[in-house]
Amino acid sequence: MAATKISDVRVKSADELSTMLLDLRKEQFNLRFQRATGQLEALSRIKQVRRDIARVKTIIGERARASATTA
Repeated sequence: MAATKISDVRVKSADELSTMLLDLRKEQFNLRFQRATGQLEALSRIKQVRRDIARVKTIIGERARASATTA
């Protein structure tokens, strides 16, 4: 699975972003568990998931700041 592009994240709704964040957190947990048990083969996937989480959280934060300034 390829890394998510920021343009793909920006077009999602708030509900989709929170669902995506939850899914990425679950995947991150599973990857950490696999690494601890020695079953993980694609170590680079951990880095991709971590960065995808950061992308989603960045967009959520940008939207929260934008709505705070307009309110």
